Amino acid sequence: MMFGQFFRNASSRCALARAMSTEAASAHRPPLDLHGLHARYANATYVAASKGSMLDKVENELAAIKLTAAKSPAFRSFLENPLISRDDKEKGVEEMFKGKVSNVTLNLMMTLAGNARLSEAPKIADTYSQLMKAKRGEVEATIISADPLTKAQVSAIEAAMKSQVGKNKSVVLSAKVDPAILGGLQVQIGDQFLDLSVGSKIDSISRTAV
Repeated sequence: MMFGQFFRNASSRCALARAMSTEAASAHRPPLDLHGLHARYANATYVAASKGSMLDKVENELAAIKLTAAKSPAFRSFLENPLISRDDKEKGVEEMFKGKVSNVTLNLMMTLAGNARLSEAPKIADTYSQLMKAKRGEVEATIISADPLTKAQVSAIEAAMKSQVGKNKSVVLSAKVDPAILGGLQVQIGDQFLDLSVGSKIDSISRTAV
């Protein structure tokens, strides 16, 4: 009986350990189920940053790397040039970033250099940002109008959108002007697109007339 009790206790401890391990893993799981090359690196970076309690810090660092790549031809060339060997790129990354960014960001950039994927860094930064927006409950929305909207109009549209995205979520709204739509609005909320433009209505009428 003593052995039976021992094994039952051991089994209970193992089950508890597995449950705690599963719970801990789920706490760091990315909020979106994304796939593909950029998602693979972004997901791994998100998990590492979450475990290190530096999700926001890594987001800011990756955004800075993306911005530097856009503004600096020399840095962009370093990322994209296939003639630079992997070893030289690893050395360059270490010289540029060690001691200046978190270990999570440094490890990502070193891994990309070793895998000849440094050119993908800006897109990986975008994917990581997508994960962070989902974590914060942010829903991106874009309004396209033929003429610039007033602040009051933008506020009214934003309020209407908030009622559609659900509780615990916020709308991150951007407005664009496109005279080609003639009038009305085109609205993009997440992956949903609504075309209320005059141009769209004219096209619809034209197709019906034909």
